Amino acid sequence: MTQSKTDPRVLRTRRLIMDSFIELSAKKEFKDITIKDITTEAMINRATFYYHFEDIYDLLEKALSEVLLVNLNEDVYKTDKLNEEAFIRIFTAITNFQKSLSNRCHRGYEDTIARIIREQLEIIFYKMLVKQSTTEDKEASKINAVILSWGIYGASVEWKRKGMTIPPENFFKPSIPYLLSGIDYGS
Repeated sequence: MTQSKTDPRVLRTRRLIMDSFIELSAKKEFKDITIKDITTEAMINRATFYYHFEDIYDLLEKALSEVLLVNLNEDVYKTDKLNEEAFIRIFTAITNFQKSLSNRCHRGYEDTIARIIREQLEIIFYKMLVKQSTTEDKEASKINAVILSWGIYGASVEWKRKGMTIPPENFFKPSIPYLLSGIDYGS
């Protein structure tokens, strides 16, 4: 009997593997974590691991995407317009995510982490822009979502580079009028 990838037992096992990986990443650097470590922590066999993930990099990518989505609380943004409050919440979520990752020492995987953050932001911004746009130009919304995702990510990197000495919302707030005027212009 084969199980569907949406079967509750399959989803629980997948969650268990991800949780075990996250637990291990708090104790060891990613480069030192093996599939054997994960299978031991999760109390599963290798075949079960490979049923859910291609390899450890696939697990890293999916776990980070999921953690980021939880941080972003995507359901909230499905109904929001891109206003000051939404921008601040998104920026704060991104900076919290990056702070939690830097505590886990994922050095050497910055490119993967950056891509995941930008891709998730792009999806969220695109949905929000399409929802509030008065035109049918989905291509313009797509390009604007790309620009916003790279810009927000870049601002979060700059905040981190400057030593995270001021709260993320205070760091980001001065840029919001420019973002909002561009969005109002495009709608």
